[in-house]
Amino acid sequence: SGKNQVKQKFNKLVCDWLPPAIVRQIRWKSSEEIRFEGEYDTWQDATGNCTGYDSGEILEKVLEATLKVINGEAVYERDSVLFDHIEYSWPVLSGLMWVAARHNGQMNVLDYGGSLGISYFENRLFLNSLSNFSWNVVEQAHFVVEGKRHIQDEYLRFYETIDDCVKDIKPNTILLSSVLQYLQDPGNIIDSLIKIGSDVILIDRTIVNSNSVNNIYIQHVSSAIYSASYPCYSLSESWLLNRIGNTYDMVTDFTSLDFPALRNINSKFKGYIFKKMA
Repeated sequence: SGKNQVKQKFNKLVCDWLPPAIVRQIRWKSSEEIRFEGEYDTWQDATGNCTGYDSGEILEKVLEATLKVINGEAVYERDSVLFDHIEYSWPVLSGLMWVAARHNGQMNVLDYGGSLGISYFENRLFLNSLSNFSWNVVEQAHFVVEGKRHIQDEYLRFYETIDDCVKDIKPNTILLSSVLQYLQDPGNIIDSLIKIGSDVILIDRTIVNSNSVNNIYIQHVSSAIYSASYPCYSLSESWLLNRIGNTYDMVTDFTSLDFPALRNINSKFKGYIFKKMA
Protein backbone atom coordinates (compact mmCIF):
# COMPACT_ATOMS: atom_id res chain seq x y z
CA SER A 1 0.00 0.00 0.00
CA GLY A 2 0.99 3.66 -0.30
CA LYS A 3 1.31 3.92 3.49
CA ASN A 4 3.80 1.02 3.53
CA GLN A 5 5.86 2.57 0.72
CA VAL A 6 6.09 5.87 2.62
CA LYS A 7 7.13 3.97 5.75
CA GLN A 8 9.81 2.02 3.83
CA LYS A 9 11.20 5.23 2.29
CA PHE A 10 11.27 6.87 5.72
CA ASN A 11 13.06 3.85 7.22
CA LYS A 12 15.65 3.98 4.43
CA LEU A 13 16.26 7.69 5.04
CA VAL A 14 16.65 6.99 8.77
CA CYS A 15 19.19 4.22 8.09
CA ASP A 16 21.10 6.31 5.54
CA TRP A 17 21.46 9.44 7.64
CA LEU A 18 21.42 8.56 11.33
CA PRO A 19 24.47 7.26 13.22
CA PRO A 20 24.56 3.43 13.47
CA ALA A 21 24.10 3.45 17.25
CA ILE A 22 20.80 5.35 16.92
CA VAL A 23 19.64 3.13 14.05
CA ARG A 24 20.28 0.10 16.26
CA GLN A 25 18.13 1.61 19.01
CA ILE A 26 15.29 2.28 16.57
CA ARG A 27 15.49 -1.26 15.22
CA TRP A 28 15.55 -2.56 18.80
CA LYS A 29 12.32 -0.69 19.54
CA SER A 30 10.64 -1.79 16.29
CA SER A 31 11.44 -5.46 16.95
CA GLU A 32 10.26 -5.39 20.57
CA GLU A 33 6.99 -7.02 19.53
CA ILE A 34 8.98 -10.10 18.52
CA ARG A 35 10.16 -11.41 21.85
CA PHE A 36 11.43 -14.57 23.49
CA GLU A 37 9.89 -15.89 26.69
CA GLY A 38 11.49 -18.50 28.91
CA GLU A 39 13.57 -20.56 29.50
CA TYR A 40 11.40 -23.69 29.57
CA ASP A 41 12.47 -27.06 30.93
CA THR A 42 11.08 -29.14 28.07
CA TRP A 43 9.80 -28.63 24.53
CA GLN A 44 6.40 -29.96 25.69
CA ASP A 45 6.21 -27.29 28.41
CA ALA A 46 6.80 -24.58 25.80
CA THR A 47 4.38 -26.13 23.30
CA GLY A 48 1.63 -26.14 25.92
CA ASN A 49 1.92 -22.36 26.29
CA CYS A 50 1.82 -21.26 22.64
CA THR A 51 -0.16 -21.58 19.41
CA GLY A 52 2.42 -23.60 17.44
CA TYR A 53 3.57 -23.61 13.81
CA ASP A 54 0.66 -25.35 12.15
CA SER A 55 -1.66 -22.38 12.52
CA GLY A 56 -3.69 -21.97 9.33
CA GLU A 57 -3.16 -18.21 9.51
CA ILE A 58 0.60 -18.57 9.00
CA LEU A 59 0.17 -20.62 5.82
CA GLU A 60 -2.57 -18.30 4.55
CA LYS A 61 -0.40 -15.21 4.98
CA VAL A 62 2.73 -16.84 3.47
CA LEU A 63 0.76 -18.17 0.48
CA GLU A 64 -0.83 -14.79 -0.20
CA ALA A 65 2.57 -13.06 -0.06
CA THR A 66 4.31 -15.71 -2.21
CA LEU A 67 1.63 -15.47 -4.92
CA LYS A 68 2.18 -11.71 -5.03
CA VAL A 69 5.89 -12.33 -5.67
CA ILE A 70 5.08 -14.84 -8.42
CA ASN A 71 2.56 -12.45 -10.01
CA GLY A 72 5.04 -9.57 -9.97
CA GLU A 73 3.09 -7.51 -7.42
CA ALA A 74 6.03 -7.68 -4.98
CA VAL A 75 9.75 -8.38 -5.30
CA TYR A 76 10.41 -10.49 -2.21
CA GLU A 77 8.68 -12.14 0.74
CA ARG A 78 10.00 -13.22 4.13
CA ASP A 79 7.75 -14.55 6.92
CA SER A 80 4.78 -13.28 4.86
CA VAL A 81 6.15 -9.70 4.94
CA LEU A 82 6.57 -8.15 1.47
CA PHE A 83 9.64 -6.13 0.44
CA ASP A 84 10.31 -3.87 -2.55
CA HIS A 85 13.86 -5.24 -2.80
CA ILE A 86 15.46 -8.62 -2.16
CA GLU A 87 17.32 -8.95 1.13
CA TYR A 88 19.97 -11.38 -0.03
CA SER A 89 21.88 -13.65 2.27
CA TRP A 90 25.12 -13.17 0.31
CA PRO A 91 27.03 -15.95 2.12
CA VAL A 92 24.29 -18.45 1.18
CA LEU A 93 24.24 -17.28 -2.43
CA SER A 94 28.05 -17.54 -2.52
CA GLY A 95 27.76 -21.08 -1.14
CA LEU A 96 25.19 -22.04 -3.77
CA MET A 97 27.33 -20.67 -6.61
CA TRP A 98 30.37 -22.44 -5.12
CA VAL A 99 28.51 -25.76 -5.25
CA ALA A 100 27.49 -25.10 -8.85
CA ALA A 101 31.12 -24.33 -9.76
CA ARG A 102 32.23 -27.59 -8.12
CA HIS A 103 29.65 -29.58 -10.11
CA ASN A 104 29.94 -28.10 -13.61
CA GLY A 105 26.86 -25.90 -13.24
CA GLN A 106 24.66 -28.65 -11.80
CA MET A 107 22.90 -28.10 -8.49
CA ASN A 108 20.15 -30.03 -6.74
CA VAL A 109 19.11 -28.36 -3.49
CA LEU A 110 17.23 -30.02 -0.65
CA ASP A 111 15.76 -27.06 1.23
CA TYR A 112 14.57 -28.42 4.57
CA GLY A 113 11.81 -26.28 6.11
CA GLY A 114 11.88 -23.96 3.11
CA SER A 115 8.30 -22.67 3.45
CA LEU A 116 6.78 -22.08 -0.01
CA GLY A 117 10.16 -21.67 -1.68
CA ILE A 118 11.31 -18.40 -0.09
CA SER A 119 15.03 -19.08 -0.71
CA TYR A 120 14.35 -20.24 -4.26
CA PHE A 121 12.56 -16.98 -5.09
CA GLU A 122 15.26 -14.99 -3.28
CA ASN A 123 18.04 -16.48 -5.43
CA ARG A 124 16.36 -17.43 -8.71
CA LEU A 125 17.86 -14.54 -10.70
CA PHE A 126 21.27 -16.16 -10.18
CA LEU A 127 20.05 -19.78 -10.27
CA ASN A 128 18.54 -19.28 -13.72
CA SER A 129 22.04 -18.87 -15.18
CA LEU A 130 22.95 -22.44 -14.19
CA SER A 131 22.91 -25.17 -16.81
CA ASN A 132 21.02 -27.61 -14.60
CA PHE A 133 19.39 -27.07 -11.24
CA SER A 134 16.41 -28.14 -9.13
CA TRP A 135 15.10 -26.74 -5.86
CA ASN A 136 13.33 -29.21 -3.59
CA VAL A 137 11.51 -28.09 -0.44
CA VAL A 138 10.72 -30.50 2.40
CA GLU A 139 7.94 -29.03 4.54
CA GLN A 140 4.87 -29.65 6.70
CA ALA A 141 2.08 -31.47 4.88
CA HIS A 142 -0.29 -28.48 4.61
CA PHE A 143 2.48 -26.34 3.10
CA VAL A 144 3.28 -29.10 0.59
CA VAL A 145 -0.37 -29.34 -0.50
CA GLU A 146 -0.57 -25.59 -1.23
CA GLY A 147 2.94 -25.54 -2.73
CA LYS A 148 2.04 -28.25 -5.23
CA ARG A 149 -1.30 -26.62 -6.01
CA HIS A 150 -0.16 -23.00 -6.46
CA ILE A 151 3.64 -22.61 -6.50
CA GLN A 152 5.44 -25.61 -8.02
CA ASP A 153 7.14 -25.07 -11.38
CA GLU A 154 9.74 -26.83 -13.53
CA TYR A 155 12.52 -26.07 -11.03
CA LEU A 156 10.70 -25.97 -7.68
CA ARG A 157 9.20 -29.10 -6.06
CA PHE A 158 7.63 -29.86 -2.67
CA TYR A 159 7.93 -32.98 -0.51
CA GLU A 160 6.58 -34.05 2.88
CA THR A 161 9.62 -36.10 3.91
CA ILE A 162 13.36 -36.27 3.33
CA ASP A 163 12.95 -39.83 2.01
CA ASP A 164 10.35 -38.76 -0.58
CA CYS A 165 12.70 -36.06 -1.83
CA VAL A 166 15.79 -38.28 -2.00
CA LYS A 167 13.85 -40.90 -3.99
CA ASP A 168 13.39 -38.28 -6.73
CA ILE A 169 16.70 -36.44 -6.69
CA LYS A 170 20.25 -36.80 -5.37
CA PRO A 171 20.87 -33.46 -3.66
CA ASN A 172 24.42 -32.08 -3.79
CA THR A 173 23.39 -29.18 -1.53
CA ILE A 174 21.36 -29.10 1.68
CA LEU A 175 19.98 -25.77 2.90
CA LEU A 176 18.78 -25.18 6.46
CA SER A 177 17.65 -21.55 6.66
CA SER A 178 15.85 -20.37 9.81
CA VAL A 179 14.60 -23.86 10.61
CA LEU A 180 16.82 -25.81 13.06
CA GLN A 181 15.75 -23.75 16.08
CA TYR A 182 12.08 -24.56 15.40
CA LEU A 183 12.45 -28.37 15.31
CA GLN A 184 11.60 -30.42 18.38
CA ASP A 185 14.56 -32.73 17.66
CA PRO A 186 17.05 -30.83 15.48
CA GLY A 187 19.79 -33.40 16.15
CA ASN A 188 17.73 -36.19 14.59
CA ILE A 189 17.03 -34.12 11.46
CA ILE A 190 20.71 -33.15 11.16
CA ASP A 191 21.69 -36.83 11.39
CA SER A 192 19.13 -37.79 8.71
CA LEU A 193 20.41 -35.08 6.37
CA ILE A 194 24.07 -35.98 6.94
CA LYS A 195 23.31 -39.58 5.85
CA ILE A 196 22.34 -38.30 2.38
CA GLY A 197 26.01 -37.49 1.75
CA SER A 198 25.52 -34.17 -0.05
CA ASP A 199 28.65 -32.26 -1.02
CA VAL A 200 27.75 -29.11 0.93
CA ILE A 201 25.48 -28.16 3.84
CA LEU A 202 24.49 -24.49 4.09
CA ILE A 203 23.04 -23.21 7.36
CA ASP A 204 21.66 -19.69 7.75
CA ARG A 205 19.63 -17.56 10.19
CA THR A 206 20.05 -20.05 13.01
CA ILE A 207 19.77 -18.99 16.66
CA VAL A 208 22.88 -20.00 18.59
CA ASN A 209 24.46 -19.30 21.96
CA SER A 210 27.95 -19.78 23.40
CA ASN A 211 26.79 -22.16 26.16
CA SER A 212 27.00 -25.96 26.15
CA VAL A 213 23.22 -26.53 26.22
CA ASN A 214 20.28 -25.97 23.88
CA ASN A 215 17.92 -23.57 25.67
CA ILE A 216 14.15 -23.61 25.02
CA TYR A 217 12.01 -20.47 24.65
CA ILE A 218 8.71 -19.35 23.20
CA GLN A 219 9.01 -16.89 20.35
CA HIS A 220 6.15 -14.39 20.16
CA VAL A 221 5.65 -12.94 16.68
CA SER A 222 4.57 -9.37 16.06
CA SER A 223 0.82 -9.13 15.45
CA ALA A 224 1.72 -6.92 12.47
CA ILE A 225 3.06 -10.09 10.78
CA TYR A 226 0.63 -12.71 12.08
CA SER A 227 -0.60 -13.58 15.55
CA ALA A 228 1.46 -16.59 16.57
CA SER A 229 3.78 -17.98 19.20
CA TYR A 230 5.86 -21.12 18.97
CA PRO A 231 8.60 -23.00 20.79
CA CYS A 232 12.16 -22.48 19.67
CA TYR A 233 15.69 -23.31 20.71
CA SER A 234 18.71 -21.20 21.15
CA LEU A 235 21.14 -23.91 20.04
CA SER A 236 24.52 -24.39 21.64
CA GLU A 237 26.97 -23.48 18.88
CA SER A 238 29.48 -26.07 20.11
CA TRP A 239 26.76 -28.75 20.10
CA LEU A 240 25.79 -27.84 16.51
CA LEU A 241 29.37 -27.82 15.21
CA ASN A 242 30.19 -31.12 16.92
CA ARG A 243 27.05 -32.76 15.52
CA ILE A 244 28.02 -31.94 11.94
CA GLY A 245 31.80 -31.87 12.40
CA ASN A 246 32.27 -35.65 12.42
CA THR A 247 31.35 -35.84 8.74
CA TYR A 248 31.73 -32.29 7.40
CA ASP A 249 34.46 -29.66 7.62
CA MET A 250 33.34 -26.12 8.35
CA VAL A 251 34.49 -23.92 5.46
CA THR A 252 33.34 -20.69 7.07
CA ASP A 253 30.87 -19.21 9.53
CA PHE A 254 29.20 -15.80 9.40
CA THR A 255 26.98 -13.49 11.37
CA SER A 256 23.51 -13.65 9.88
CA LEU A 257 20.47 -11.42 10.43
CA ASP A 258 20.88 -8.65 13.01
CA PHE A 259 18.07 -9.22 15.51
CA PRO A 260 18.15 -7.17 18.71
CA ALA A 261 15.58 -9.30 20.58
CA LEU A 262 18.07 -12.17 20.60
CA ARG A 263 20.46 -10.17 22.76
CA ASN A 264 17.96 -10.49 25.60
CA ILE A 265 18.58 -14.26 25.61
CA ASN A 266 22.35 -13.98 25.00
CA SER A 267 21.99 -15.40 21.50
CA LYS A 268 22.45 -14.37 17.88
CA PHE A 269 21.69 -15.45 14.33
CA LYS A 270 24.58 -17.24 12.62
CA GLY A 271 25.24 -19.19 9.46
CA TYR A 272 27.78 -21.80 8.33
CA ILE A 273 29.04 -23.47 5.19
CA PHE A 274 30.13 -27.10 5.56
CA LYS A 275 31.87 -29.31 3.00
CA LYS A 276 31.79 -33.11 3.13
CA MET A 277 35.08 -34.61 4.25
CA ALA A 278 37.03 -36.40 1.55
